[in-house]
Amino acid sequence: MKTSFTIERLLPLSFVASAVSGIGLHIAGHGTSHELWHNWAVAHVLSSLLWLISGAYHIKRHGRWYKAILSKGIGKKSRMTLALSVVFLIVAVTGIVMIACVDGANSTIGIWHYWLGILLIAFSLTHIFKRKRKM
Repeated sequence: MKTSFTIERLLPLSFVASAVSGIGLHIAGHGTSHELWHNWAVAHVLSSLLWLISGAYHIKRHGRWYKAILSKGIGKKSRMTLALSVVFLIVAVTGIVMIACVDGANSTIGIWHYWLGILLIAFSLTHIFKRKRKM
């Protein structure tokens, strides 16, 4: 139970850190200081890794919801939550691909990662506020 509480507390903090560092990284990429860009990049990778771990744990905790979609279809299930899950997965995969395979700035996959990351921020905030209203 204590691990669950800790992970659930890490989820919103790592989300904010990942979002802020991702936008900071993008802004720093338009500047002239490689060191500043590098610092934002390290912060973004580390905070995003924490968000990936805490997000995966959160998804695992709600595994019955996903299994119900597979067995019964979307039905009355939240389409926003499903869209959030899909975009989260795509952003995570594009981020991992960029770390492993992309060398240099302004790659096509990097641009996709950035814009899908912005969409992920919007979906995440919608998900959070929708859940807070229900409580």
